Amino acid sequence: MKNMSLKEIAAACGGTYHGDPALLSKEASSVAIDSRKVQKDTLFVAIKGARVDGHSFIPQVMEQGAICSLSEQDLGDVTYPYIQVASCTDALKDLAEHYRRSLDIKVVGISGSVGKTSTKEMIASVLSEKYCVLKTEGNFNNEIGLPLTVFNLREEHEVAVLEMGISHFGDMEPLARIARPDVCVITNIGYAHLENLGTRDGILKEKTSMFDFMNPEGTVILNGDDDKLRGYTSKRGIQPVYFGLDPTCPFHAEQIQKMGLKGTVATFVTPSSSFSAHVSIPGDHMISNALAGVAVGYALGMKDEEIIRGIEKLVPIAGRNNLIEAEHYTIIDDCYNANPASMKSSLDVLTFADTRTVAILGDMGELGADEKKMHAEVGSYAVKKGISLLICIGTLSAEMANAARTASEASSDSDTKTLVYHFDTKEAFYRQMDQLLKEQDTVLVKASHFMEFPEIVKRLQVQ
Repeated sequence: MKNMSLKEIAAACGGTYHGDPALLSKEASSVAIDSRKVQKDTLFVAIKGARVDGHSFIPQVMEQGAICSLSEQDLGDVTYPYIQVASCTDALKDLAEHYRRSLDIKVVGISGSVGKTSTKEMIASVLSEKYCVLKTEGNFNNEIGLPLTVFNLREEHEVAVLEMGISHFGDMEPLARIARPDVCVITNIGYAHLENLGTRDGILKEKTSMFDFMNPEGTVILNGDDDKLRGYTSKRGIQPVYFGLDPTCPFHAEQIQKMGLKGTVATFVTPSSSFSAHVSIPGDHMISNALAGVAVGYALGMKDEEIIRGIEKLVPIAGRNNLIEAEHYTIIDDCYNANPASMKSSLDVLTFADTRTVAILGDMGELGADEKKMHAEVGSYAVKKGISLLICIGTLSAEMANAARTASEASSDSDTKTLVYHFDTKEAFYRQMDQLLKEQDTVLVKASHFMEFPEIVKRLQVQ
């Protein structure tokens, strides 16, 4: 963070400064909500969490060298400065919005039901071939994480690639108000968060509200393979640019050559050129992500050669289609999160393996009233794709297992029947893991975040 004095901070978040007036001209070097990340001249924001109240750490962080704290409480007669606000969470957002407005930087905002993170990684990889890029790290894509990402912007940064995650109506507005994107990318309108947003039309409405706060001279980039996005017209009058596997999209792919788990080579077609590039992570969805990267690269004035290098330098991150060559198994670690569409995409990737295929799948959250049906559809899909062994873990995954057994029993080819097992817990699975898995299996591990499936990945690696 740069050039933010305590006086400016107090004004930006509507707070009341308490302390030595001589310190008002001093500038904060960074912003933190975690006391362990406080350094010299850090502004500490005391967030009340479900388990921990940041206010209890204020004396400690001030001793560590923090320049000031934001507090919802009247701290009384203390020897250090603080800014009292009505809500530290709202103050954090207000301050991030103010800081973003002070920056001469291009922002790419990314949302969508599936593939936000992998698309963000691809776009950042492409843009890094020309620009100094800051991207969202981990799951810092909500009303707390996005401001903290914005505060990490420095003078050297030229582009920020910001992931924007929503789960309720009204979630997008504060994120978009902070980000003020110059380029808006929406990957798709799927079935995630139906529990809160009701229908895909509800999801479309909430995600496209990003456009309300974008640069009026900016670019909207949408997935033309998505039925809800194709033909969408922005209320701001900005004509969307479409990418997709559909050849009618201005940015599309041809001559797709699948190389198993080693990825895909394709010819990428733009409105003015075409070129070949290798995407190291397998799956049609990764070609779609690369097309999004190409479209963003074009919007920000990049050359084909730069875009190719960016596509080919992409490396997977933990929990996101990360291929791990362990001693006994090849593991596809895709267990960061899950919904029906991403489950099916990951099963598609698993079929590229030239060994026995094993899918270890768990419960998916926030699917609403049709959650059982959606789990069942994934189970049937696994059988349709010819997965050798399906292991379902969790309460809702019983629906997945039952549907898979029904589909497998109905199959006329006894040699390709899918073996199906269901376990209530990971611990129950561990007790039979050695008997179920075989040397050289290719194993997909995937579930929603709350299932904590990275634990299974670690177990497989040390077997």
